Amino acid sequence: MTRRLILKIHPLSSQKTILSHYLPFSYIQKHSYVNVYMKWKQDFYLESIESVHRSIELRPILALKNYIVSVSPQEYSIPISAVSKKGIHFGVHIKVARFLRQYPSVFEEFTGPEHNLPWFRLTQRAIELHKEERDVYREFNDDLVLRLKKLILMSCVGFGEKKVLPLKIIKGMQWYLGFPDEFLTDPEKNLDGSFEVVEMSDGLTGLAVKNNNLNDRVLSVMQKNAIKRGWDNETIPFPIFPSKGLRLRRKIIDWWDEFQKLPYISPYENYNSQIRPDSDAAEKRVVGLLHELLSLFVEHCAERRKILCLRKYLGLPQMVHKAFERHTHIFYLSLKNKTCTAILKEAYFEKGAIDTHPLAKVRKKYIKLVKESTFILKRRRFSNRACGGGSVNVNAIHCEHDDESEKTELEAS
Repeated sequence: MTRRLILKIHPLSSQKTILSHYLPFSYIQKHSYVNVYMKWKQDFYLESIESVHRSIELRPILALKNYIVSVSPQEYSIPISAVSKKGIHFGVHIKVARFLRQYPSVFEEFTGPEHNLPWFRLTQRAIELHKEERDVYREFNDDLVLRLKKLILMSCVGFGEKKVLPLKIIKGMQWYLGFPDEFLTDPEKNLDGSFEVVEMSDGLTGLAVKNNNLNDRVLSVMQKNAIKRGWDNETIPFPIFPSKGLRLRRKIIDWWDEFQKLPYISPYENYNSQIRPDSDAAEKRVVGLLHELLSLFVEHCAERRKILCLRKYLGLPQMVHKAFERHTHIFYLSLKNKTCTAILKEAYFEKGAIDTHPLAKVRKKYIKLVKESTFILKRRRFSNRACGGGSVNVNAIHCEHDDESEKTELEAS
């Protein structure tokens, strides 16, 4: 039996009366809600973007790099004993010594001054990139502060008249937003004074924007582009980028055309819970918020499970992941690296539509440096073959070296 696409149409005849009773504005869903299943199609271009898919590998490397710099800002070197028990803290799930040896282009191993313990220091190229990264933080500090403000202003949680987000939630998104570590260690001291630390009702420490009138002046990427193109600021259509070779049924196309005509709700407007969560109007708000959120990130993408952590604080529905699956012309879901990554298509298919993050260029240079480790390890393997007259397992050497390092540490202690 031929499989058919099932479209469930739920009448909402009484919705207009209900919304008109509660809402002082005209976000009224006049159309039926169509439960659409959009077929996923692999996009080889988006699957090949290294800055997106090697971001997971780069994160623990830069975390260790930052720790080495903080502990030894002059020599950029530490003994392995300083990090051997902190692997989980850096997101490393193997022995730290073995992890560091996998990236000789970033971390250089040498024998320490005492007890012949192994030490690691940053390579000269890694030090140069670190300094370039710090220059970016200084030069584009205002841009990073604005991105933080925008994230908080998207919150539907208030502290009095101020928008607020828990600090632990912001720290969880720190990598994607491209903030330096000191941004959130002491926000009131390190930021520009427009933030304050508050105690939230659920016992969490939150970060609030002092001047809440700022949300009247903040425009989303969609609104800015609509102004440039001379579009109506009320019903802004989403730029779409269909996957090649994907054809949609007529009913889905008709539903999409009607969806595009709905009022655009800015993610910085106060969230009104009276909008029916099962309406297309509510769905367009969710899609607009996810579009704006991803536009703030360094690679304009994020692991989907990380975005789900924001659900409670950004007023997102329980089934927010459906927005990615139903709007494959706007978002792309990649299943690489044993995780699901949501990518904003507009950032990669329309140049100039979304501002490039200041840190994006530096991270690409870090990825290029990390890739050099593969060639260094290959040269070592061939060198070992030439010396030993046979093949050598590099992983076995690393494991043996790890055991010797731990034994030396125990003897020294």
